[in-house]
Amino acid sequence: MTDLASGPIPDPAHHPAYRACRENITRLVTSHPSVAELPVPACPGWSVRDLVGHLVLVCRMAVDEDPGEISEPPPPPPGIPVEELVITWAALEEQLPEVLPRAEWLRRRILPLDALSHELDLRTALGLPPPAGSPALADALDLAVMGFTLSLHGHGLPALRVRTPEREWTAGEGEPAATVGGGALEVFRALTGRRTVRQIAELSWSTSPAPWLPAFTWGPFTPPTRAVEEGAPTLMGPDRHSGT
Repeated sequence: MTDLASGPIPDPAHHPAYRACRENITRLVTSHPSVAELPVPACPGWSVRDLVGHLVLVCRMAVDEDPGEISEPPPPPPGIPVEELVITWAALEEQLPEVLPRAEWLRRRILPLDALSHELDLRTALGLPPPAGSPALADALDLAVMGFTLSLHGHGLPALRVRTPEREWTAGEGEPAATVGGGALEVFRALTGRRTVRQIAELSWSTSPAPWLPAFTWGPFTPPTRAVEEGAPTLMGPDRHSGT
């Protein structure tokens, strides 16, 4: 894993990945006047308007170089029309190229992770499939595994190998005691509070997932008690373990 103390070398791809998510979200939320009032199952109590308001607040915190915790912004302001919110968001995002190079590395990387998470939340709310080949996914998943690593350490759990068809990580310290795998998007959603404990257990595990399930609650993420979206089927393989 990447050294969490020093952080990785700044990646200029963070801003284009964030912009791609913003443009996708803007297109979706302005597609029809009634969209703004729809509930977002992955964000209980939020409407689509609230989701966009949250993203505007997070972007404003980055642009203003607010010292607060960017992963836990204040509640989004009520009542502002979506059309006004997306205009404000676009204007703020234009300032990011100047701000991001001097931002703390974690803040640079949280921005596209947060935007991608909520783009996926929005697509589920609208009954739409996830985007094909999102430029934000690879780095967002890498950051999610880093957070999960800290959670494993905090829970005193042994290391876990996390595997997707494209990549592999060791989450935690030492030799992995087990492997969990699935599609990149499915693993990302499991690590970021969008899969129930049952859905997480339905990933491809080399042994019983029970010891590691508490670590899927970390930072702002908690597995929902009821499914907020259907998980993609996980292919059965030699590492598959169906028990919990």
